[in-house]
Amino acid sequence: MGRCGIVAGMTQPTEPPPGVNPAPDPATPIDRHASGPLTREAATTLLVQGAALLETGDYGEALGTYQRVVGFDDPEVTAAGLLGMAQARYRMDDEESAIRTWEAILELPETSATYHAWRNVAAARVRDGDLNGAIGAYREADRRAPDSDKAEISNRLGWLAKETGNVRASRRYFARGRGSVVPYASYAILGLTIAVSLTAMFAQDGGAIYKAIQLDKVKVAAGEVWRLWTVTLLHDKANVLHLLFNMYGLYLAGPIVERLYGSTRTVVFYLVCALGGSLGSFAFGDARFGVGASGAIFGLFGILLIATRTHNPALDRASRNFVAQLGTLLMINVIFGIIASGYIDNFAHAGGFIAGALIGIAFVPGKVATIRSMWQPGSGGTVAAGFIGSSIGRLAAMPLLAGLMAVAAVIGLGRWV
Repeated sequence: MGRCGIVAGMTQPTEPPPGVNPAPDPATPIDRHASGPLTREAATTLLVQGAALLETGDYGEALGTYQRVVGFDDPEVTAAGLLGMAQARYRMDDEESAIRTWEAILELPETSATYHAWRNVAAARVRDGDLNGAIGAYREADRRAPDSDKAEISNRLGWLAKETGNVRASRRYFARGRGSVVPYASYAILGLTIAVSLTAMFAQDGGAIYKAIQLDKVKVAAGEVWRLWTVTLLHDKANVLHLLFNMYGLYLAGPIVERLYGSTRTVVFYLVCALGGSLGSFAFGDARFGVGASGAIFGLFGILLIATRTHNPALDRASRNFVAQLGTLLMINVIFGIIASGYIDNFAHAGGFIAGALIGIAFVPGKVATIRSMWQPGSGGTVAAGFIGSSIGRLAAMPLLAGLMAVAAVIGLGRWV
């Protein structure tokens, strides 16, 4: 990695230092040789003067100007001065001193300059051949990086991981650099469900697993409410296709939900949809016992079907193709459920789908751009963050509140039944 790689990411010389408000009149010069303590306005003006000197190529004078600010009682100002000193020293071909100056920033409390220091320390370690040290420094930079820089840093981490032989990490970082998300939560749910289901199907004591965690209405009514969720880990003992079809649906829908909402919310949403499906079966189904993850998976379908039409998130081609076919897929399942009603728990499907639909209405996808986020005043097209906070969001949250009240009513009704 060449010299431009180290310089990349520094504070632009013509801009005020990060985290420091510009001086009221930066055009009025401050004599850096004057003794005595600096006021905040004088320190800020010196920082702006140093940036201007860097831009004109007067690196020695810029170094002295920045050095006059170092030691100011605000770590933000001192860090900005050190950042400018490092830049000046590097451009004077004193790379060793520049690196020491960047490292000095890391000894200060966290400031706006910390990210730039970590990034340049990482690039310097690459030049020295310390790839593992560079990986550690780039990870620290990635934690603090603005969204606009994360793709570039991920690609650098991918290259470094590949060079050090960590192919798996390299693929993960390159995927992040392309804007992709490795759906760890979806794969974890998939793996756990397959493991528990196959163990229960084929182990000698598998029947004990069914008795312990399947949906048993009598035991749920007696207080074993965990069965409302653990039922998703089991599938029909005599029907492996039940497991295969459900896991294929989870494999298709889970990663898309995770790309829209992130791993943590995907897990929470899956649990809420599982609860909705189990409550539908518990309150309205005829059978005492139940197994399967189809209620939760129908909930994921509901999230995708409603959220993509309500919030219009930006999807990749594969996700768009799946969502476009989702309505047809659901209709086929409904028809098949009616025909084979004696073998399929349609109330679990309906309960999960309703829970997912409410989630899709009430929560804006926070990991990708949406039509609404692009039109938010002052957003600049950035990704909307978290739960809807505007008046539109509060209106959209009303169905969620109604859904939660309905869930509470169904629990009470189910216990009464």
